[in-house]
Amino acid sequence: MSKNKEGSKAFAALQNVGKTFMLPIALLPVAGLFLGIGASFTGASFIKMYHLEAILGPGTFLNRLLTIFNDCDSVIFNNLGLLFAVSVALGLAKSEKGVAALSALVGYFMMYATMTSAIVNFGELERLKKIGGLLTNMLGFTNTMNTGVFGGIFIGLICVWLHNKYYKIKFPDAISFFGGTHFSPIAGALAGIVGGFIMAFLWPYIAMGIAGLGTLIGKSGYFGTFFYAYVYRALIPFGLHHVFYLPFWQTAVGGTVTIAGKSIVGAQNIVFAQMAAGQKISWEAARYFAFEFPVMIGGFPAAALAMYHCAKKNKRKDVKGLLLSSSLTSILTGITEPLEFTILFASPFLFWGIHCVLFAFSAVFVSLLKIGVGFTFSGGLLDMILYGVLPGQARTNWLGLIPLILFYFALYYFVFKFAILKFNLKTPGREDDEEEAVLHTKQDYVDEKNANGESTDSIPAMIVDGLGGKDNISTFEACATRLRVGVNNSDIVKKNLLKSTGAVGTVVHGKGVQVIYGTKVSTIGPEVEDYLGIEG
Repeated sequence: MSKNKEGSKAFAALQNVGKTFMLPIALLPVAGLFLGIGASFTGASFIKMYHLEAILGPGTFLNRLLTIFNDCDSVIFNNLGLLFAVSVALGLAKSEKGVAALSALVGYFMMYATMTSAIVNFGELERLKKIGGLLTNMLGFTNTMNTGVFGGIFIGLICVWLHNKYYKIKFPDAISFFGGTHFSPIAGALAGIVGGFIMAFLWPYIAMGIAGLGTLIGKSGYFGTFFYAYVYRALIPFGLHHVFYLPFWQTAVGGTVTIAGKSIVGAQNIVFAQMAAGQKISWEAARYFAFEFPVMIGGFPAAALAMYHCAKKNKRKDVKGLLLSSSLTSILTGITEPLEFTILFASPFLFWGIHCVLFAFSAVFVSLLKIGVGFTFSGGLLDMILYGVLPGQARTNWLGLIPLILFYFALYYFVFKFAILKFNLKTPGREDDEEEAVLHTKQDYVDEKNANGESTDSIPAMIVDGLGGKDNISTFEACATRLRVGVNNSDIVKKNLLKSTGAVGTVVHGKGVQVIYGTKVSTIGPEVEDYLGIEG
């Protein structure tokens, strides 16, 4: 097998695993919202600063109500490993997804029960306690190992593999009841026992390695910070950024601290634990997040403005709405795929050689200024207010972001305008007239289908046809900003047709296809799923 084919298979596999991460990650903004409101408005410094003791002071109705909101976030943040186990099985199961999810749930509990008992009966508890962040209390188990999201992904992958392989298994009549889908939870339980034994003896060494990697990056100073931010952004076009950043957010790679007597691992967990405890937010943990705010709020809108000013005068009206709406989305929510893929398809060098480098330097700047603003999903204005402004300047140093946002607005505008004009890049509104004339439109598609005796004018039908038809689609998933599709033959994917449906861009790698729509994918995805279901 050629290296190309091996790379394509690896890409497709990582894409499939990465897309399952979005299910639990999508819960974080909700948990973070409760935490942001609850922790901020019940914080002693906030109450004292605005003289709200009579309304929000300890013992008041609002204080008690908001404390409940504050406590609710722990249900999600403390059980992310379990959520990842279920979501991986649910997302990768070929059929009977509910049974696969149940199998992973059973496997996860059995894995922790086995690990906990193995530590008592075979392990050296005192030695294990010396490994920072290794032991914890969770799910009713005391002094068990904190495998975090890695443990969830590990057992989820095993359980879904067993499910896909054996959910149709047949046994002799005497024990036929245990066959088929009934066998999947049994297999999950057995996998949990075996996986628990393996983890009990292997995970301490993995934990030490992870902690060592985190220490290495920490000791690398600003170079390590730059490296993290560059790779994180450079992987966006491939949809593999979730695989890269998750260890920093949720494991000891992102740091380990003790808060209120409890060991907390992972940069995101540290930030929100400190917020809940009313402590000052650690800039060392927040550096994995805060660097996005200057680019999302200042940089991308400036890049859009530069593209607008560089567009041909007769086309500025056509691109104004697209660039304006994409800029507002970036500012408010930090979702940037429409603009980022516009940059990528205009010039790969503009994306990886300029944009990603500027993004990485933002991480260095927020570290130099010791800014402690975190987020749950992306670095937009809403998250900046919730997790920077409301907790207060003394805890987050959010005011340091203001000059950075202004600086990045100017930097992106002048750098992008210079590059677009200097290298004649085909950003929106600068396309050659003849090139635009051959692009497919929805009406072209309808006319072609009608001429062939087919009647359809729906966007979902166009998308399915652009992907090579329903027979060419092997897997389909709607992510936060894109459709992630597995195809049997990528050569028959029609990028121009997909572009005519509103797609910002299409990435094809081996048998993995990603069609980027931005925030409107939340409505497009279900429509295509319904269309595929109707068509069988």
